[in-house]
Amino acid sequence: MQYIRGEGKPTHEEQGDDCPFCYAPGCSDEDGLVIARGDTVYAILNLYPYNSGHLMVCPYRHIADYTEMNPAEVAELGEFTQRAMTVLRAVSNAQGFNIGMNQGSAAGAGIAAHLHQHVVPRWGGDTNFMPVIGGTKTMPQLLEDTRSMLAQAWGDSLA
Repeated sequence: MQYIRGEGKPTHEEQGDDCPFCYAPGCSDEDGLVIARGDTVYAILNLYPYNSGHLMVCPYRHIADYTEMNPAEVAELGEFTQRAMTVLRAVSNAQGFNIGMNQGSAAGAGIAAHLHQHVVPRWGGDTNFMPVIGGTKTMPQLLEDTRSMLAQAWGDSLA
């Protein structure tokens, strides 16, 4: 609940180690939960997933708004989003997706200063009483295991 309420949460306004989307690419893929790296964007697991396999596609550049992206970034973000959908379908039989960006804190962006697009796999009946009654969501797999599985499938999809 502290994360959801934003209690003590940094704004990540500045580029650098304070911003998790600037910090993660400097880590090993395993430590940063990075699934795949491109020239201008990368795919990373969400540390606070809405569903198993919830990942994000982020530009390396610390920019806040979609209109700040250059054509190469826009193209690669689209390619990575398509690849993410293909990989998630292959690995987990995802039946649908929520894909989108929250632009600005007023629109719900948790880290508004660094653009990121969510790719959330969905399945029929994937929500139950736990989020409503228990105030939590159960995840059937550790993030490290999900990252490893998706990274392997991402590489296989290039072959």
